[in-house]
Parts: sequence; structure tokens; C-alpha cells
Amino acid sequence: MRIVPAVSADGSTLHVEVHGPEDAPAVVLSHGWTCSTLFWAAQVRDLSADHRVIVYDQRGHGRTPAVGRAGYTTDALADDLEAVLAATLAPGEKAVLAGHSMGGMTLMAAAGRPGLREHAAAVLLCSTGPSRLVAESLVLPLRAGRLRTRLTGAVLGARAPLGPVTAVSRALLKYATMGPGSAAERVAECARIVHACPRAVRVAWSRVLAGLDVEANLRELTVPTAVIVGTADRLTPPVHAKALAAALPECVGLDELTGVGHMTPVEAPEAVTGRIRALVTTYVRTERKEVA
Repeated sequence: MRIVPAVSADGSTLHVEVHGPEDAPAVVLSHGWTCSTLFWAAQVRDLSADHRVIVYDQRGHGRTPAVGRAGYTTDALADDLEAVLAATLAPGEKAVLAGHSMGGMTLMAAAGRPGLREHAAAVLLCSTGPSRLVAESLVLPLRAGRLRTRLTGAVLGARAPLGPVTAVSRALLKYATMGPGSAAERVAECARIVHACPRAVRVAWSRVLAGLDVEANLRELTVPTAVIVGTADRLTPPVHAKALAAALPECVGLDELTGVGHMTPVEAPEAVTGRIRALVTTYVRTERKEVA
């Protein structure tokens, strides 16, 4: 593993890791809210045997420092992604970019950016949505409407500390973010990652996500884009994935994973890794042959 620091437009330094052979086709993975590079552990283990896998901590997460309140915006997400691409890829080099949850929103926010257009051969959007995240959430078992939206916003934006991982907190995390059949060790893995996110960072990003609207950016995401969602996803339910598939200029597939919740890369690592591999084989290696 190599550590490659990247500096964003506002001067923020991002923690970036590069795994695998330097001459292998590149994959860039962007994690979601309250997660870190550790969230992609299964993909890094599998893909780094024959891919160059680039993972980074979003600002305030993992080993990337927190910023002031004004630094938590969708523009900052896009700035950070461009900085990572510039620091790790050669000029004009193409890669598959995959984002989970807020990581997928990062790719949508950056859709029209020069950096993404220069480097994206294809995109994978996992368990994500472009807008109405609170209104469409199924975390609370209530009828859709203003009351559910208001209460969901209060729950997701709560300032209470998560504290240590306990049996109760694992059960709550599993209910809210994972499928009912999720293995205990994968629930525990997600709990450790989520509980490590600083409270102030969690709350700051919850406010950004509550008002997120990057639907207009979808028309700018013109590269081949695949979508994955779990049918038991309560945070970004399949209604979002179906809307993405309908709106994307070049959607190359919508995979609905039966019984899987929001944490698809951890819950169904083989499915997510397999989709990334297929995108690389189809769109990165083909392009290399054409260039040669």
C-alpha cells in the first residue's frame, strides 16, 4: 500500500491509499456517510491482486481531518474527488469510479467537473440517491408524509454520541442500514466503522444530505453507469435506484440484490466487486487496447 496525499481546492489534505500493481487498471472507491476506507476492505482485498485500487477518506472521516462548518458541502465533495483523481492518475488515464451512498452522491456532484470527465471510463453507483433522501427514507415505519419526514430528519441528524459498540447499538445499526439476514460479523464490522466517525462530522454531513439535490447533475454523467441497490435498503430504498436508472444518459444495468440492506459493499461484497470487475473489463481494458 502507498499513501498519496491529495490537497483539495480549499487546502484540505485528504488521506488516500493506493493498493495493487502500479501498471494495473485503476479503480477509485468513494465511501459513504460515517464510513472510511475500511468500508471497502473486501473490494481492496479482491481487486488489488490485479487492479490498482485507490481509496480515500472523505473529509472528516477516517484519517482525513475535519474542517470548519463551511467546508461541508456537495461542492467540497466534488473538489475532493477531483483532487484524488489528479493525485493518483496520470493525465488522461481512465478508471472505474465507484461510490457508495454519500460516495455515489460525490460522483453525481462531480459529474460535470473536468477531472471526472478526464478520468472516468465508467461509474458504479451503490445504494445512493440524488435527492429527497429524508422524505424517501424507510428507517421509521410510518406512512410517507410530512410527519415521517420531520421525524426521520431528527433521527438521522441527532447530535447524541453513538458511544461504544454494544449489542443494542449493533441491533439498531442492523435494522437501519443492513438486511435482516446480514451475518453478525459483517454487522459488527459496520458498527465499528460507523461508531468511529466523530459526532460533529456525522452531524455536519447529515445536514448536507438532508438538503441534497444533485438530480440536475445526472444529465452530465454521460459515461456508462451501473446502479446497485439492496431490496431491503431503508436509507436509500430502491425508488432512488430506479429513478437513477431512468435518468442516467447511459445506464448499463440496475442490479437489485434481494434481502440486502444499505451497506451493499460489506453485505454483498462478491456482487459489488464483480460489477466493478465487469466495468473494468468492458470499459478500461477495451479503451487501452484501442489506444494501443
